[in-house]
Amino acid sequence: QVQLVESGGGLVQAGGSLRLSCVASGNEYSINGMAWYRQAPGKQREQVAQISYVGHTNYADSVKGRFTISRDNAKNTVYLQMDSVKPEDAGVYYCAVSFLTTGFDYWGQGTQVTVSS
Repeated sequence: QVQLVESGGGLVQAGGSLRLSCVASGNEYSINGMAWYRQAPGKQREQVAQISYVGHTNYADSVKGRFTISRDNAKNTVYLQMDSVKPEDAGVYYCAVSFLTTGFDYWGQGTQVTVSS
């Protein structure tokens, strides 16, 4: 079992920046991929970005060039640097991890991102 705790959410002005963090514990040494998802009110949860253990990244088209995912394996932490934030980026952001034999099946509680225009 792994526990994931997100932090860094809050209120940001459109065009501003925010950095989310997620710390994993409990079975962190077996983690393979790490990812950020988000869910806006009335919308389905969508993957924003993911990063492999060795640092390969993928981004949703809507955030390419604005968001950067990174991880520190020594700290069992994944980050999401959000720049040039838009109102449509608002929502609850969730951290998720995968293991070698699973998908992104393990989730944190989420952190709220609110964007003021």
